Amino acid sequence: MIMAMITSLLSCSPTHTHILFMLVLFSLHTMPKQATATRSLHGMFAFGSSIVDNGNNNYIATLGKANYLPYGVDFRPPRPTGRFSNGKNVVDLLGDLLRIPLLLPVLDPTAKGSRIRHGVNYGSGGAGILNDTGSVTGMVMNLDQQISKFEEVTLQELEFLLSCTREQILPHYLFFIAAGGNDYQFNYFPNGGSMPNLRNFTENLIAAYSHRLKRLYKLGARKFALLAVNPIGCGPVIRANTPGNRCQSNLNLAARLFNKRLICLVDTLKDQLSGSRFVVINPYYIIMDIIDHPALNGFSNVKSACCELSITGILCKAFGEICSNRNSFAYFDAQHSTEAVSAIIASTAYSSTNITLVYPTNVQQLSQL
Repeated sequence: MIMAMITSLLSCSPTHTHILFMLVLFSLHTMPKQATATRSLHGMFAFGSSIVDNGNNNYIATLGKANYLPYGVDFRPPRPTGRFSNGKNVVDLLGDLLRIPLLLPVLDPTAKGSRIRHGVNYGSGGAGILNDTGSVTGMVMNLDQQISKFEEVTLQELEFLLSCTREQILPHYLFFIAAGGNDYQFNYFPNGGSMPNLRNFTENLIAAYSHRLKRLYKLGARKFALLAVNPIGCGPVIRANTPGNRCQSNLNLAARLFNKRLICLVDTLKDQLSGSRFVVINPYYIIMDIIDHPALNGFSNVKSACCELSITGILCKAFGEICSNRNSFAYFDAQHSTEAVSAIIASTAYSSTNITLVYPTNVQQLSQL
């Protein structure tokens, strides 16, 4: 694996052979032994919704922004970055485990040159797999638009920067995608979607997802980590409108149905797309275990938001009050998890051997392939 990585690097630019060879040798001697297994990954590209958005919505006209305190109160240094969290989000934390530096949002004017060497984040709060999902909040970058940004801006610049072709570059990058939940929350159910039609909607949604994954594959992507849908019926904003402050069963059923079909999609695509590798991360059961057994998982509140909510009842109120024990809350606002929950999801994605949670393998093993 190490020799394959060296060969790949050297083949990109023969004139830099000696320099690259010395750099690789130096990195292998200086990095911790337990980390060498993940260094076949040069970086990561992140796509999806507010679960991964790290500031793109700061640059577009939308109501879905997290560019004010208390968002980012536990970031280092504390500041609002555009992440819908008190601190890091799941893709940041998975990147830490993979020894990949924090990614810049693609709309950040400084996301160019050497600063994109380790990847870029395209996530946009409110976005979905379907192009019209999220329009209720204003302008969002849907998944198709995010892939277009990758193709038309980042990929060309990366090829120039590394003096490599996309076929040489992209197999060494992880493509992390978190999408699907908003298509139910902000599209299907608000537009009168009924339970009898849920299966048809889900099939169409999976077909659209398949098209987008194949589009990335055609561009050169080979390693995919797909974050399935959370128990979207258990967020504080949903509980607040459900008798008895319970989880909403229809929304959770939709999440489980999508996640089941996502596994089937991955089984199909790995046979259709030569050289592709997929991992499906299932946060549904991770979060439900926290909700069902809070104390065992180190949490004391799994039903309400840590922050004082804005008039929308979903996002935090600007400069509003927040709980002091944020590590014991499952939700920071009325829809998004705290960094503490994201850390559990990231750790599970990276190293779990439970195929109910990570299928068919984990991200650490994927990174070594």
